[in-house]
Amino acid sequence: MSEVLANDLITPDAGADPLLSLGDVSILKAAPVTRLSLRVRPASLDDAGNAFGAALPTKPMSCEVGDKRAALWMGPDEWTLLAPEDDLDPVFEAVETGLKDQPHALVDISERSEAIIVSGEKAVWLLNTGIFIDFSLDAFPVGTVSRTIFHKSPVMVWRTGPDTFVVEAWVSFMDYVSGLLMQSAGELEAA
Repeated sequence: MSEVLANDLITPDAGADPLLSLGDVSILKAAPVTRLSLRVRPASLDDAGNAFGAALPTKPMSCEVGDKRAALWMGPDEWTLLAPEDDLDPVFEAVETGLKDQPHALVDISERSEAIIVSGEKAVWLLNTGIFIDFSLDAFPVGTVSRTIFHKSPVMVWRTGPDTFVVEAWVSFMDYVSGLLMQSAGELEAA
């Protein structure tokens, strides 16, 4: 289910040219989405999930999806909530209302980060040029989410399909991340 939703929620930016398109791998700029950072206590998880439209995952490095919604586990009391770009105000208001009497922090981080979609049979190889994580399907199955470092930049990696990953970085780091990925992909072209 997360693969289908991610394909509906995380889509290529229709107005942007592909950053890279080779036979074995592609890098596409993702269309903007609503991104909210939520910190909440365990006792409030059900209320937050009901208000958002997708349960908040409690298993480390996992996600839960709903209709055009994705909740990504970022830490024991922290989630990134994703929704269509136009849903910012209604989603923010629904979560705030659902948690009105409960301690929480909800912050709009939509403008802070950008995402790219790395896909193809060489996607794992390409990501491993700067991230030292075992991205095999057994170790990092579809739906797995992790914060990590790409070279010197903090990133979030979400596997949305067997050969598809969403890589999110702060806007100020995205040129660095995407540039190094494209540079590394040059090795594939030269081979």
